[in-house]
Amino acid sequence: MKFTCEPLGKQHNRTAFRCGVPELDEYLQQRASQDMRRRVAAVFVMVPQDEPSRIAGYYTLSSASVILDQLPDTMAKKLPRYPSVPALLVGRLARDLGFSGAGEFLLLDALARSFEHSDKVAAAVVLVDAKNARARTFYARYGFVEIVDIPDRMFLPMKTIEKLLKPAT
Repeated sequence: MKFTCEPLGKQHNRTAFRCGVPELDEYLQQRASQDMRRRVAAVFVMVPQDEPSRIAGYYTLSSASVILDQLPDTMAKKLPRYPSVPALLVGRLARDLGFSGAGEFLLLDALARSFEHSDKVAAAVVLVDAKNARARTFYARYGFVEIVDIPDRMFLPMKTIEKLLKPAT
């Protein structure tokens, strides 16, 4: 099955989406459009190409920052000594229960989109909030590292994202 990721729109059937986490279902069904109108989150949905109104998964992107001292010294010493550095936050990421394996596609699309836009609006890292041990394991597989003193917040440097997205040569 082939998928497309695109901004959430009126043509998408939000009411049928079920990921198994009521908070994430409710967000998509009731608050996502408001966040988009208020410009506090950009919401992207993954849809099957042969069913373009069906939402197989979604994620949100927002601008954020991270305090420099919360990053590992090995990374912090490579950055300017500002109190905080710009970041992009994948605030929510969920896949419908009917689409196992779609989480990777969603995450890679979010990382690619973040990297692409980091040339226009600077961001040194991508942040995620891992809601549980399973999510932490999922993000760690892609190289995300926990932020010091913020439970469940993880980051991935843009340099790592660039390497992750480059085709093998």
